[in-house]
Amino acid sequence: MRKINKYFSLLAIVFAVFVIFIAGCESQDTTQSLTGQALLTAAPEEVGMSSERLDRIRPKMQAYVDAKQLPGFITMVARRGKLVHFEQVGQMDVEAATPMLEDTIFRMYSMTKPITGVAVMILYEEGHFLLTDPVSKYLPEFGEMKVYLGGPYENPRTERSAEITIKQLLTHTSGLVYGRDEPGVTEMYELADIFGSESLQGFVERLAALPLAAQPGTEWRYSVSMDVLGRLVEVISGQPFDRFLAERIFVPLDMIDTGFYVQEDKLARFAAVYRATDEGGMQRIDDQSQSSFLNHGVVPYGGHGLVSTARDYMRFALMLLNGGELEGVRILGRKTVDLLMSNHLGPEYGPQPLASANLQSSAQGVGFGLSGAVITDPALSSVLGSTGNFFWGGAASTYFWIDPKEQLVGMVLTQLMPSRTYPIRGEMRILTYQAIVD
Repeated sequence: MRKINKYFSLLAIVFAVFVIFIAGCESQDTTQSLTGQALLTAAPEEVGMSSERLDRIRPKMQAYVDAKQLPGFITMVARRGKLVHFEQVGQMDVEAATPMLEDTIFRMYSMTKPITGVAVMILYEEGHFLLTDPVSKYLPEFGEMKVYLGGPYENPRTERSAEITIKQLLTHTSGLVYGRDEPGVTEMYELADIFGSESLQGFVERLAALPLAAQPGTEWRYSVSMDVLGRLVEVISGQPFDRFLAERIFVPLDMIDTGFYVQEDKLARFAAVYRATDEGGMQRIDDQSQSSFLNHGVVPYGGHGLVSTARDYMRFALMLLNGGELEGVRILGRKTVDLLMSNHLGPEYGPQPLASANLQSSAQGVGFGLSGAVITDPALSSVLGSTGNFFWGGAASTYFWIDPKEQLVGMVLTQLMPSRTYPIRGEMRILTYQAIVD
């Protein structure tokens, strides 16, 4: 009997050790899920790039920090699906002397737009609509639009508008604007306080009551079109826009820090944002502890509302570069991605349709896809790159691009407004492409 008891005691000990081991493995898995799946890395030389030449990026960015013109940067380069450059320079919060972290959370502003574009194309693939469909078919508020012809905003002259299509919203050819540089229409947007709504539905209702700045399909004008598309996603999917993005894009792609607000336990990683001063310095303009990005009930605007990290957004970009799939998770089909990243502006839009945009390059040789700009002729655009480059940036000087020909993704993230202050976007492009040596 003693031998039997001793045997069972030994089995109990072995079982306990096994349970502790399994629990430890589960704990490690949980930790991994909280920190996110690591990006694949490679030495630059393994994918046809030069380490020595990539080292030119840091001193260029450091010079802005040393001159107190910009707070800090994250720069990233990936080629053939592998990260070859990932550096942090300067600080995410100058006043608190907090260094820039690998997982610093940034206000992405208009880098939200390509994500919204992908959300729309997910529903397109499911057969819910054609790109040529009038948006009024799903958002009836847009059924009786007018076009502004002149006169005071209290009593403007207008004409009947053609129908706005979903494709025109995706390409910023809808006749909508941003309400900051259009006489008459600007005042109407401001008086209507279109972004003061408590929901995307309210936003659309206020916006659709105002005239357009141009007939749909006649001009490229940067606009609130992507914000309208966020509401379109809600109506067609039957889900709040933020939930749709989380379930269909962020969770599948393991984008753990991307959303429309910053959770309280992540506040220490939330960067401060600055505005350039007339004297060449910078001034803090958003206190993280009081930021609107801490509001759980914020309206999820598809044109400018997201926060994210370099790692998260790189995963999104790599998914597009890889034809809609990342690490076995497919978000879009390859041909859909091709369509999204192709130029959709024909010759009727002129040789420089994006002349009013902050490209930090020539507007010649640049067209527009379904939510982002596209290089149609690198020589005319005057910045190193390839035909087919897909790119966009945000108001606080964030920027990314995807080059399918070179199997390349580049990114530079900082937090300074306005984004046109310094030519960091063009400089990052040049410093990346000059490092290709294969």
